[in-house]
Amino acid sequence: MSGADVWAVMPAAGRGTRFGGPTPKQYLQAGGRPLLAHALDALLAHPRVAGAMVALAAVDEDWPGWSERGGKPVLTCTGGGERADSVLAALHALPESAANALVLVHDAARPNLDHTDLERLIEAAENSRDGAILAAPVRDTLKRATDDGRIAATEPRERLWRALTPQAFRRQPLAAALQAARDSGVVVTDEAMAMERQGLRPRLVEGREDNFKVTTPADLERFRFILSQRGQAARIL
Repeated sequence: MSGADVWAVMPAAGRGTRFGGPTPKQYLQAGGRPLLAHALDALLAHPRVAGAMVALAAVDEDWPGWSERGGKPVLTCTGGGERADSVLAALHALPESAANALVLVHDAARPNLDHTDLERLIEAAENSRDGAILAAPVRDTLKRATDDGRIAATEPRERLWRALTPQAFRRQPLAAALQAARDSGVVVTDEAMAMERQGLRPRLVEGREDNFKVTTPADLERFRFILSQRGQAARIL
C-alpha cells in the first residue's frame, strides 16, 4: 500500500478548560512551537502519512494558518462540541482520494509521539480488520471510591489498559461507527469505543509511557523538560 493510504485526523476544537488560562492548551508553547505543531509533525514525519485534517473551533483566533508542514498538506474543517463530533467532521472533510484511507486519530495536546510506536500501530491496524490503538497497561493499584471519598474496594488491574492515541481505523467504518453512536445519543470518549459498540475488538498496541496528554501545567513542564534533555543530547552527539 502507498503512503496516500494513511491520513492523520486531529480534533482541535476544544478549549482545554481543565488546564485553565485564556489560550487553548493545544496552542501553548514548548520549545518554540505550539503543542499542536509537535503533535502534527510527529505524524507527518512518517513516510506513510499523506497529510492531516485538523478540526478547529468555529472561531479560532490562534490557528497559525498552516496549509502544509514538512511538505505535506494540512487541511482544516470546523469541528463540534464533542471530540467525536470533531472527528466525524474531519472524516467527512477528507479528500475523495482518501476514501479507503487508514486514519490515525491523534490528540492535539499529545505532543510526544514516538516514531517507532507509530510504525507499530500502522502495521497492527493494517493487519487487523477491527483497527488498533496505542495503549499502556495499567501498572498502579486501582481503588474504587465510595460517595464520601473513602476506599470501597481494590480493583484487579490485570487486563486493564489506558487508551492512548493515535487510534487507527479505516475511514468509512469509523465514520459509520461515530454516526451510529451519535444517532443513539451516546457520547463516545474515544474512537475505539465507537468501534466497540459495532461489535469490533480493536487491537491493543503497547506504546511508550511518555506519550502523555498535556492536561495540567505540570504536564506542560514535563514536556518542556523532555525537549530540553533531547536538545542537550543532540548537542553532545
